[in-house]
Amino acid sequence: MKVAVYHSNSDVRIEERERPAAGPGEIVFRVRASGVCGSDVMEWYRKPKAPVVLGHEVAGEIVEVGPGLAGFVAGDRIVATHHVPCGECRYCRAGHEPVCDTLRSTTFDPGGFAEFVRLPPINVRLGTFALPAQVSYDAATFVEPLACVVRGQRIAGGAAGRSVAILGSGMSGLLHLLWAKAGDASRIVATDVHPYRLAAARSAGADEVVDAREGDVPGAVARALGGRRADLVIVCTAAPAAVGEALRSVDRGGTILFFGIPAPGETHPFPLYDLWRDGITIVHSYAGPPADMRVALDALAAGRIDVAPLITHRLPLDRAAEGFRLVAEAQESLKVILEPGS
Repeated sequence: MKVAVYHSNSDVRIEERERPAAGPGEIVFRVRASGVCGSDVMEWYRKPKAPVVLGHEVAGEIVEVGPGLAGFVAGDRIVATHHVPCGECRYCRAGHEPVCDTLRSTTFDPGGFAEFVRLPPINVRLGTFALPAQVSYDAATFVEPLACVVRGQRIAGGAAGRSVAILGSGMSGLLHLLWAKAGDASRIVATDVHPYRLAAARSAGADEVVDAREGDVPGAVARALGGRRADLVIVCTAAPAAVGEALRSVDRGGTILFFGIPAPGETHPFPLYDLWRDGITIVHSYAGPPADMRVALDALAAGRIDVAPLITHRLPLDRAAEGFRLVAEAQESLKVILEPGS
């Protein structure tokens, strides 16, 4: 089978490997669609693990079911997640699944940028879902990233009735925008430095967009919200300047959700007195546990949000290098999907 092997953002190679086989309790599925995530092009995170087959936003069709497994058969359409928590440790019981040791060790074999993937038993039991007929394979690649958004906004207290400022309108920012809108946010302001993403945010339903290149983002956010700062600020960029902008854009009693991923070692001075005085809550979130995967899948199936307009590129696996380039350059592209079967 073909796989796309990541060495760096500018070095993605197509190789041939033996197709994996399903052992007891396992599944092998043919990958029909696999999204390129922004985290796939963070070289500080990915290059130390290279060479590696990446890809975790996947959907496909089962071709082999291992011995002793009930509930799935060849031909079933599925969506799966690579990281699953055990559900039993002290962290999982406390609702902190992303720090579960099991979640941090589970994965696909080899990865979603391949023609076929083997799912270990724990991924089958806890992280594999039947795909409703009305959800396309391409749309299903959004289940995992949307689940991450669902969890983030859930632990931030939700968007209902709140004004929301989203700093960064890349893929995660746009999903946060759609989920906040579906969650009855009172008003949504989105920022970015690129006109293409600002236009995408407006098309996705932002009430106001702010060009962060023009400076004074907190002032622009306040003006867009009628003179008040935001009840909920969601940071979807790793740009260091966004930290300070978030601190100055949140209203008294409000919440900041840090969703973007900074590089290791980056720090920022926090005005602790102001946070204490103004009652600011700071939360952060990583991953989308199985319960949030289910919420995300159900939302897509019910048509609560429409992700189709976010798909800008569909490429065969042979063009994986182009897909990585598009995402890494972050110019006029949003969701890039690799389709190994095409």
